[in-house]
Amino acid sequence: MQVASIHFKERAHEKLNDAQLQKNLVKFKGKFVEARRRALTELDDADATRDYARDLRQRGLDALDVWLEMFERNATARGATVLWAETPADINRLVLEIASRHGAHKVIKSKSMVSEESALDHALEGAGHTVVETDLGEYILQINDYEPPSHIIGPALHKSKEEVSELFARKHGTPRKDDIEALCLEARHVLREHYLTADIGISGGNFFVAETGSVVLVTNEGNATLATTLPKVHIAISGIEKVVPTLEDIATLMRLLPRSATGQSISNYVDVLTGVKGDGEFHGAEHMYFIVVDSGRTSVLASDVKEALRCIRCGACMNHCPVYQNVGGHSYGWVYPGPIGSILTPMYVGLENAPDLPQASTLCNQCGIVCPVRIPLPDLQRKLREKEFEGGMRPWHERAGLKLWSWFAQRPALYGWASRIGVRHLHRLGGARGMIRKLPLGFGAGWTDERDMPAPAGRTFRELYKEAAARNGALR
Repeated sequence: MQVASIHFKERAHEKLNDAQLQKNLVKFKGKFVEARRRALTELDDADATRDYARDLRQRGLDALDVWLEMFERNATARGATVLWAETPADINRLVLEIASRHGAHKVIKSKSMVSEESALDHALEGAGHTVVETDLGEYILQINDYEPPSHIIGPALHKSKEEVSELFARKHGTPRKDDIEALCLEARHVLREHYLTADIGISGGNFFVAETGSVVLVTNEGNATLATTLPKVHIAISGIEKVVPTLEDIATLMRLLPRSATGQSISNYVDVLTGVKGDGEFHGAEHMYFIVVDSGRTSVLASDVKEALRCIRCGACMNHCPVYQNVGGHSYGWVYPGPIGSILTPMYVGLENAPDLPQASTLCNQCGIVCPVRIPLPDLQRKLREKEFEGGMRPWHERAGLKLWSWFAQRPALYGWASRIGVRHLHRLGGARGMIRKLPLGFGAGWTDERDMPAPAGRTFRELYKEAAARNGALR
């Protein structure tokens, strides 16, 4: 997938002015927020469960080499082949080698975010293979000229029912349908043939389990089950950080993943796939491959934002983020949108290629509050902002302004004097309404491009505090 994160600001403005997208996003806002809140109340102690999940994910990362070696050993013992991909190009090369080895022509896929990193579909099609996405959202995007996903859980959340109906009628040559169930049945009818005729099934991996050499797949549609058990060859692709020590750990994480993602107590389908099809088994792959991907993850692990690798891809941070809710996922310009994307994308593709993503936050901490594994997302965004400033990646006027503010802040008396002048001027700008319609150019004018700003009281906090203390003293 082409990296376009450097254009975040332009894309965000474009999406804010896209009337159809804004209408679609209104339907999305809050959809999963209340459902998540209700679902977490079902747990005896949701906070303790989240604390434990945070600790077990961190333990896994702290000894990642141990768990990866154990995973490879146990997966191999059960008949699977474990391959290692250092770069996105390695993912594509390994998959093409497997396809050639087995004489494959048709490949079906369930949702895999890591394969989006390498643009695997395009690589397969370029080599002459037929590729069919089977996740409904991903299928919609594929037949719409490979439109990028806009959400980790719901890739096509940015589309309306009417847009999907028009797309299906155009691509399938069928009459338009206005009923969601009818649209789903149409997609099922189209996809069914591909399940039965595919040579290879490719999946992602919500988790790789070290103690058993298994891959865990969590879906609501059942497509992953069909895509991984009907074809003779199954390839599971996921990042090194997805390794979890034990199945007991999976049980804990599964108490949080669906609740945090869609507000469900449990997903409709949870597949734990271990090894190749055994004697007497009717379904299952005859050849199983795991492609375990680095692609920048060890660099993240060695950095001061390594906690981001705890992510279990639930999408809760996006569902609650006021920035994501208004600009949508495509504004972020790569595979991972929202608050977690504002950290992972700069770390994977280079901070210089995504300089605005760490700034794409109000630092309200809604994302940090709802993260099931307690990733301190705003803190990590601040760390990346610091790196940008230190590396001279921010505009000169922004760096100059911050240096000027720092100079004043280190001189309390001068800072107090400047503050008194500033708040009085801003108070006058507010006029009778007490609202500033336009800040002066160079002093945060962007804040008032889309909104009015409440004017300050005309006195500094220190002045107000001193007056209140004097009144309280007089009352005593």
